[in-house]
Amino acid sequence: MRGAGRKDELLMVYFSQSLSGTVLEWYNCQDHGRWYTWDDLAQAFDRHFQYNIEIVPDRLSLTKIEKNPSESFMEYDFRWREQATRVNPPMEEREMVEYFLQALKPTYFGHLISAIGKSFKGVVKMGGMVEKGLKSSKIMSYSAIKETTQAIQNGIGGVIVKKKKEDVTIVDSRSCLFQRLRQLDMLRPIKSKLLNPPPMNLDYSVSCEYCSGTLGHDMEK
Repeated sequence: MRGAGRKDELLMVYFSQSLSGTVLEWYNCQDHGRWYTWDDLAQAFDRHFQYNIEIVPDRLSLTKIEKNPSESFMEYDFRWREQATRVNPPMEEREMVEYFLQALKPTYFGHLISAIGKSFKGVVKMGGMVEKGLKSSKIMSYSAIKETTQAIQNGIGGVIVKKKKEDVTIVDSRSCLFQRLRQLDMLRPIKSKLLNPPPMNLDYSVSCEYCSGTLGHDMEK
């Protein structure tokens, strides 16, 4: 900023203090000695961020901004809101909540859909709690629930271990899985009919919860 007049110098100082997020990161990475006047700074800023003027996000594009596996829910929220503030006409908080929820992946959407009508800050707080629940395995991801449901319906026994980039979910026996999915209203008992005549090797001492208590087998067989 060498050689700048007093007025230009003040403008440049006030401008830098008003920055945040990605714009502040850009500013801090620049060689400030190249900016002798306010016009120098303004032209550099305009050249770099011209694309933001040319590609202005709209409400539909906000629903396509997805959370990256490497970022936390809070980081994702900050990145999403940066784009939301550029939408014209400006969005009311109610709108921001609705479009933010639409952008979420099924696991987060399923747990946060009840947040409609709450403040945006409240939605973000709930999202952070869901994130902690996923990491601690207190909450199952929807992809894990879907795979588990298919495993029960297809009769795959034993222990299922599901590994992905974002989480490692360890699931117990089919009976435990069925109870958890039933509580979540993701899986319900089916009606089962015994063969007539029934097979000779049926074990009438056990019954299957998934088959509405049908005698002769259990969920682990």
